[in-house]
Amino acid sequence: MTKSQLIEAVVANGGYPRKAVEVAVNAMFDEMVDAMKRSERIEIRGFGNFTVRPYKAYTGRNPKTGTKVEVDAKLMPRFKVGKDLKERINNG
Repeated sequence: MTKSQLIEAVVANGGYPRKAVEVAVNAMFDEMVDAMKRSERIEIRGFGNFTVRPYKAYTGRNPKTGTKVEVDAKLMPRFKVGKDLKERINNG
C-alpha cells in the first residue's frame, strides 16, 4: 500500500475530505520522521514500535570489485511489530 492508497482508503472509510486526510497523513509521517531524527521511540499501541539504532563505522567490501570501502557510522530506523497486530494478521 502506498501513501496515496492509504489516503484514499481513509477518505473512503471515513468520509473526510481528501485534502484534509492528505494533510493529516503527511503531518503524521513528518512528525514521526522528526521524532526519529531526535532518536525518540515511537510506540503505537497494538501496532508496533519505531526506534532508531546506531551502527558503528566499519570497513566493507564492494562485492563487484572486491575493493575495501569505508562505511560511515549511521542511524538506522527499526520497526518491531506489536502483539495485537501480529495476532490480527495471523488469525484473520
